[in-house]
Amino acid sequence: MGVRLNPYLNFDGEAADALAFYADVLGGTTSVMTFGEMGMEGPDAQKVMHGQIETDSGITLMVSDMPPGMSRQHGNDMTVSLSGDDESTLRAWWDKLSAGGEVQTPLEKQMWGDTFGACTDRFGVSWLVNIAGGG
Repeated sequence: MGVRLNPYLNFDGEAADALAFYADVLGGTTSVMTFGEMGMEGPDAQKVMHGQIETDSGITLMVSDMPPGMSRQHGNDMTVSLSGDDESTLRAWWDKLSAGGEVQTPLEKQMWGDTFGACTDRFGVSWLVNIAGGG
């Protein structure tokens, strides 16, 4: 697999509808994980924690609803995602991207089995790094 870079769009409750729309436009295969599937209860449980489209032409588009307590606004509505199984490369990129920036989620093993981190670089760009099975 190596590594890949793709856009990650954030919504305020419309991620499932947006994912269906973009799948209709781009084609491909979709997958969705809700906050409820990760143990959250209440009104936000049905919101999309992570949705993804993979197309035959190589396009990957990821979407999510904003987590509870956060609202969508200019600046947090799109994130750049780096993912793959090349752990040493992704960890090195994480170290450089997060240096001088702000770490929201430290790069560490998560409940879904991957190593994941979220940060904002020193220029204000939001990044997600996910290492498949890493850690």
